[in-house]
Amino acid sequence: MEQPFFSIIIPTYNRPERLANCLQSIAQLNYPPDRFEVIVVDDGSETPIEPVVASFRKQLNLTAIAQQNSGPANARNTGATRARGKFLVFTDDDCMPAPEWLKTLEVRFKAAPDCLVGGRTLNALPDNLYSTASQVLIDFLYEYYNADRDRSSFFASNNLALPAERFHALGGFDTTFPLAAGEDREFCDRWLQHGYQMIYAPEAQVYHAHKLTLYAFWRQHYNYGRGAFCFHQVRARRNMERIKVEPFSFYFNLLRYPFSQKLGQPALAIATLFMLSQIANVSGFFFGKQQVVQDELFVFLALRFMTLFYDITVMK
Repeated sequence: MEQPFFSIIIPTYNRPERLANCLQSIAQLNYPPDRFEVIVVDDGSETPIEPVVASFRKQLNLTAIAQQNSGPANARNTGATRARGKFLVFTDDDCMPAPEWLKTLEVRFKAAPDCLVGGRTLNALPDNLYSTASQVLIDFLYEYYNADRDRSSFFASNNLALPAERFHALGGFDTTFPLAAGEDREFCDRWLQHGYQMIYAPEAQVYHAHKLTLYAFWRQHYNYGRGAFCFHQVRARRNMERIKVEPFSFYFNLLRYPFSQKLGQPALAIATLFMLSQIANVSGFFFGKQQVVQDELFVFLALRFMTLFYDITVMK
């Protein structure tokens, strides 16, 4: 039986060294090279990516696409329009898939060909306190939202795969999200709304090399908050029920979680950063809300001015 053909889609922006590491790991996948393609979408990088991808063209069935900067959601959709695979596999330019990545996905799709499959992301920078905290937080969220692996509800876009036909039928990622935050959550929510199944496959692994500083950590979670507000707005437009606030036990268990893990970093420091992440998240959420109020006020004032101008003109 012929193995399924995968299309690996990678959005990239101003990270040529990370992209090179990502492509190097893909070139070492334990999967027939004629049964997958790689599509790299350059989202308006300042430096052309051609020198990076050129060195991999003999090793990989590789297509590079350039577009004006419009965000990773749009870049993923652009890549999907050029994909030939039965299954689309999304990862990011700062990720390095493990050698058995596609083989494990193949096994999952043989058992459940119509599902959305999410893999596990591992921290590739264990010596970086902020990168560790960011990944451990994701680990907690995966345990919380994907406790029943066959009835999962959230996957990050740096390690997920699905049938191309269903991706296109749902319209791809929502490109109204202004940042790289929240569009994966919205897509998962829309997938579930259609009654489709999501399966967590922790054996499908990628290593994430996202170098963070304290400021970058704050900014990341602040943007997640802005993305969360956009998600609430999009969900409201779909006439979905309002999302319930997580119970107190969620936040209590969140702060306890680092002390139950073997991290290689001080658990107290990780827990403190978890608290900071929640403050940043709330700040970003209310910034988004404030922006909407300001926009609505501007529209109201503009309409009032136009009405007054029209009345004065007619009276004359």
